[in-house]
Amino acid sequence: MSYKSDIEIAREAKKRPIQEIGDKLGIPTDHLLPYGHDKAKVSQEFINSVQSKEDGKLILVTAINPTPAGEGKTTTTVGLGDGLNRIGKKAMVCIREASLGPNFGMKGGAAGGGYAQVVPMEEMNLHFTGDFHAITSAHSLLSAMIDNHIYWGNELEIDERRVAWRRVVDMNDRALRDIVCSLGGVANGFPRQTGYDITVASEVMAILCLANDLQDLQKRLGDIIVAYTRERKAIYCRDIGADGAMTVLLKDAMQPNLVQTLENNPAFVHGGPFANIAHGCNSVIATTTALKLADYVVTEAGFGADLGAEKFMNIKCRKAGLAPSVVVLVATVRAMKMNGGVAKADLGAENVDAVNNGCANLGRHIENLKSFGVPVVVAINHFVTDTDAEVNAVKDYVEGHGSEAILSRHWELGSEGSEDLAKRVAEIADADVSAFAPIYPDDMPLFEKIETIAKRIYRADEVLADAKIRNQLKDWEDAGYGNLPVCMAKTQYSFSTDPNLRGAPTGHSVPVREVRLSAGAGFIVVVCGSIMTMPGLPRKPAALSIGLNPEGEIEGLF
Repeated sequence: MSYKSDIEIAREAKKRPIQEIGDKLGIPTDHLLPYGHDKAKVSQEFINSVQSKEDGKLILVTAINPTPAGEGKTTTTVGLGDGLNRIGKKAMVCIREASLGPNFGMKGGAAGGGYAQVVPMEEMNLHFTGDFHAITSAHSLLSAMIDNHIYWGNELEIDERRVAWRRVVDMNDRALRDIVCSLGGVANGFPRQTGYDITVASEVMAILCLANDLQDLQKRLGDIIVAYTRERKAIYCRDIGADGAMTVLLKDAMQPNLVQTLENNPAFVHGGPFANIAHGCNSVIATTTALKLADYVVTEAGFGADLGAEKFMNIKCRKAGLAPSVVVLVATVRAMKMNGGVAKADLGAENVDAVNNGCANLGRHIENLKSFGVPVVVAINHFVTDTDAEVNAVKDYVEGHGSEAILSRHWELGSEGSEDLAKRVAEIADADVSAFAPIYPDDMPLFEKIETIAKRIYRADEVLADAKIRNQLKDWEDAGYGNLPVCMAKTQYSFSTDPNLRGAPTGHSVPVREVRLSAGAGFIVVVCGSIMTMPGLPRKPAALSIGLNPEGEIEGLF
């Protein structure tokens, strides 16, 4: 049997005017700022008006560690949202926006797959409503104002060797990781070493995704530490005077973007921090608003549960006062076989032994998620090559870990294929059995927070950090930042910091290369192993295959 491609399915979508989608949520037309006919931003005035409403149930979708076989976390998020609507529930989806870097790099674009997609697909993977450009511009404005302040006399006495604010661009460009700026003579300023991160790693991105409103946004922007004096006194964004203008640039970007699924159900797509180098969740304002508008809100956290879900629980939920009612852990038979040692080319052949051998990664994630006090359901994202024996092997393994696994065929059948999953998830959410709590308290010392995640989530034996890093953490504690959560930056492919170490490794170490204080966002970034905050392009980037066909349609992005 031949199947249509994701983009072919998306192009055949019978989209409804975005005003009709807003009407499903009770959003009046005059509180929608349309971007074309199929996407719109929701006004802050409307968001403020619904804050007294009771919250719906929050459902988190996460996954096993990603493999080249594919897991389909966003596809399952969308499929579950459609499935809940199919069984008569008022539900909506909250996911992140796509970064241009991966779209033109290794990953290509995506907004779900098969018959579980969010549309308009091309726009969402390219410029969308301009949010990422606004974040890049606000970040760049601060960079320019820091160097301009130094150029015009440096009244704040910034030590040029201790400028902590790097630059960003929304593209994978390894040549910019470490640079020297202001070369070319006196008129160009004082030369210094700096570098670029990708926009999704910007503290401005994290701040936009964690801020409650525009006032909170400006306060957080003002709290950014941009540099230090020779006496190690912190210089803040508000000292430079950039926080007001940055807020102006981000005013529209702060408003959630409303779009629709292929089945015309509402979805917020807003914010886009990566989970391997940032906190990996869509915006707080989108999630909290959705909870006021729908009875069930399905959201996702990036990459595997060791990264995205951990940060969702320990950072986003802690800071926003959220509590998930149930977690859906996505796995595939193909990924289990790959974790069990089967090569990608051989995944189509039945191999129950390999499935059983590869389930250790799944089991580790189940245990970790349960440690937050939240019930866990495993969604087996169905592939057409899966056999009944392989599916039953996963179900039996999950049952042995005190959970249940449900086969879902949303990719192939849309909401019809996710009905069983939706019914069970709704039952658990309605039972109110969640006893959610973060796995470490605010007042735990910073290094102990790092150790807690490394030992309890990654199952490492130790954290390796030299005296310089430990002293830096102690200095931040002395400065009043000891109550912040930690945001681990590490590879998404393994529980360890070695991307090739699959399954459920134990006995490994977590080397900490660098720590960064994101005082505005409200967390400490802990850079582990060889993870990069500016990715590079692969040998054959996806951009090589992207272009326009004779009809003017985009080809190769998906």
